Amino acid sequence: MILKQLRLSKHLTQAQLATISGLNIRTIQRIEQGHTPSLESLKCLAAALDTDINTLQQESFMTNKHASPGPLWLRIWFFLGTFQSQPGRALLIRLERILHGFGLLFCLLGLISEAALVGGLLLLINGYFISYCKYMGDKFAIW
Repeated sequence: MILKQLRLSKHLTQAQLATISGLNIRTIQRIEQGHTPSLESLKCLAAALDTDINTLQQESFMTNKHASPGPLWLRIWFFLGTFQSQPGRALLIRLERILHGFGLLFCLLGLISEAALVGGLLLLINGYFISYCKYMGDKFAIW
Protein backbone atom coordinates (compact mmCIF):
# COMPACT_ATOMS: atom_id res chain seq x y z
CA MET A 1 0.00 0.00 0.00
CA ILE A 2 1.30 3.44 -0.90
CA LEU A 3 -0.54 5.47 1.71
CA LYS A 4 2.63 6.89 3.28
CA GLN A 5 4.05 7.94 -0.11
CA LEU A 6 0.81 9.65 -1.10
CA ARG A 7 0.52 11.35 2.29
CA LEU A 8 4.08 12.66 2.10
CA SER A 9 3.63 13.82 -1.49
CA LYS A 10 0.75 16.00 -0.25
CA HIS A 11 2.94 17.28 2.65
CA LEU A 12 0.58 15.91 5.31
CA THR A 13 1.38 14.49 8.70
CA GLN A 14 -0.42 11.42 9.99
CA ALA A 15 -2.40 13.62 12.36
CA GLN A 16 -3.46 15.96 9.55
CA LEU A 17 -4.52 13.04 7.36
CA ALA A 18 -6.47 11.56 10.28
CA THR A 19 -8.32 14.85 10.77
CA ILE A 20 -9.08 15.28 7.06
CA SER A 21 -10.20 11.67 6.53
CA GLY A 22 -12.12 11.35 9.79
CA LEU A 23 -10.12 8.27 10.81
CA ASN A 24 -8.19 7.66 13.99
CA ILE A 25 -4.47 8.40 13.80
CA ARG A 26 -3.78 4.86 15.06
CA THR A 27 -5.70 3.47 12.08
CA ILE A 28 -3.48 5.40 9.69
CA GLN A 29 -0.37 4.20 11.51
CA ARG A 30 -1.52 0.58 11.23
CA ILE A 31 -2.30 0.91 7.53
CA GLU A 32 1.12 2.48 6.87
CA GLN A 33 2.75 -0.41 8.76
CA GLY A 34 1.13 -2.89 6.38
CA HIS A 35 -2.15 -3.92 8.03
CA THR A 36 -5.08 -4.44 5.69
CA PRO A 37 -7.56 -1.56 5.86
CA SER A 38 -11.33 -1.93 5.69
CA LEU A 39 -13.22 -0.75 2.62
CA GLU A 40 -14.65 2.17 4.64
CA SER A 41 -11.17 3.27 5.67
CA LEU A 42 -10.02 3.08 2.04
CA LYS A 43 -12.97 5.22 0.94
CA CYS A 44 -12.20 7.86 3.59
CA LEU A 45 -8.52 7.95 2.69
CA ALA A 46 -9.21 8.08 -1.05
CA ALA A 47 -11.53 11.04 -0.54
CA ALA A 48 -9.03 12.82 1.73
CA LEU A 49 -6.11 12.30 -0.67
CA ASP A 50 -8.18 13.08 -3.76
CA THR A 51 -7.48 9.73 -5.39
CA ASP A 52 -9.30 6.45 -5.97
CA ILE A 53 -9.24 3.22 -4.00
CA ASN A 54 -7.31 1.33 -6.70
CA THR A 55 -4.47 3.85 -6.47
CA LEU A 56 -4.32 3.37 -2.70
CA GLN A 57 -4.04 -0.39 -3.12
CA GLN A 58 -1.02 -0.20 -5.44
CA GLU A 59 2.25 -1.53 -4.05
CA SER A 60 4.46 1.28 -5.34
CA PHE A 61 4.10 4.90 -6.25
CA MET A 62 5.47 5.88 -9.66
CA THR A 63 6.82 9.39 -9.79
CA ASN A 64 7.65 11.14 -13.01
CA LYS A 65 11.35 12.00 -12.77
CA HIS A 66 11.17 13.87 -16.09
CA ALA A 67 8.48 16.27 -14.91
CA SER A 68 9.00 19.98 -15.31
CA PRO A 69 10.81 21.44 -12.29
CA GLY A 70 8.23 24.20 -12.06
CA PRO A 71 7.38 27.36 -13.94
CA LEU A 72 10.18 29.40 -15.51
CA TRP A 73 9.58 32.34 -13.18
CA LEU A 74 10.02 30.02 -10.19
CA ARG A 75 13.34 28.68 -11.51
CA ILE A 76 14.54 32.27 -12.02
CA TRP A 77 13.35 33.10 -8.50
CA PHE A 78 15.36 30.16 -7.10
CA PHE A 79 18.42 31.16 -9.10
CA LEU A 80 18.30 34.67 -7.67
CA GLY A 81 18.23 33.26 -4.14
CA THR A 82 20.69 30.37 -4.42
CA PHE A 83 22.45 30.52 -7.82
CA GLN A 84 20.88 27.13 -8.59
CA SER A 85 17.87 26.64 -10.85
CA GLN A 86 16.44 23.87 -8.66
CA PRO A 87 18.04 23.71 -5.20
CA GLY A 88 17.13 21.04 -2.70
CA ARG A 89 14.83 21.81 0.21
CA ALA A 90 17.63 21.02 2.69
CA LEU A 91 19.82 23.74 1.15
CA LEU A 92 17.03 26.28 1.49
CA ILE A 93 16.44 25.32 5.12
CA ARG A 94 20.17 25.74 5.88
CA LEU A 95 20.31 29.10 4.11
CA GLU A 96 17.19 30.28 5.87
CA ARG A 97 18.58 29.42 9.32
CA ILE A 98 21.99 30.92 8.63
CA LEU A 99 20.57 34.16 7.23
CA HIS A 100 18.07 34.59 10.03
CA GLY A 101 20.66 33.77 12.68
CA PHE A 102 23.29 36.17 11.39
CA GLY A 103 20.62 38.77 10.62
CA LEU A 104 19.49 38.71 14.24
CA LEU A 105 23.10 38.85 15.47
CA PHE A 106 23.92 41.83 13.28
CA CYS A 107 20.71 43.60 14.30
CA LEU A 108 21.77 43.22 17.92
CA LEU A 109 25.19 44.58 17.01
CA GLY A 110 23.26 47.44 15.43
CA LEU A 111 22.82 48.80 18.93
CA ILE A 112 26.50 49.68 18.72
CA SER A 113 26.99 50.36 15.01
CA GLU A 114 24.49 51.65 12.48
CA ALA A 115 26.25 49.79 9.66
CA ALA A 116 25.75 46.48 11.48
CA LEU A 117 22.03 47.24 11.78
CA VAL A 118 21.75 47.82 8.03
CA GLY A 119 23.65 44.61 7.33
CA GLY A 120 21.46 42.69 9.75
CA LEU A 121 18.29 43.98 8.10
CA LEU A 122 19.62 42.99 4.67
CA LEU A 123 20.40 39.49 5.96
CA LEU A 124 16.91 39.18 7.44
CA ILE A 125 15.29 40.33 4.19
CA ASN A 126 17.33 37.76 2.28
CA GLY A 127 16.34 35.11 4.85
CA TYR A 128 12.67 35.87 4.28
CA PHE A 129 13.25 35.71 0.53
CA ILE A 130 14.68 32.20 0.97
CA SER A 131 11.70 31.29 3.20
CA TYR A 132 9.37 32.34 0.41
CA CYS A 133 11.38 30.27 -2.09
CA LYS A 134 10.96 27.25 0.19
CA TYR A 135 7.22 27.93 0.46
CA MET A 136 6.88 28.12 -3.34
CA GLY A 137 8.88 24.91 -3.75
CA ASP A 138 6.46 23.19 -1.35
CA LYS A 139 3.47 24.68 -3.15
CA PHE A 140 4.62 23.43 -6.57
CA ALA A 141 5.92 20.13 -5.10
CA ILE A 142 9.26 20.33 -6.89
CA TRP A 143 11.37 18.60 -4.26
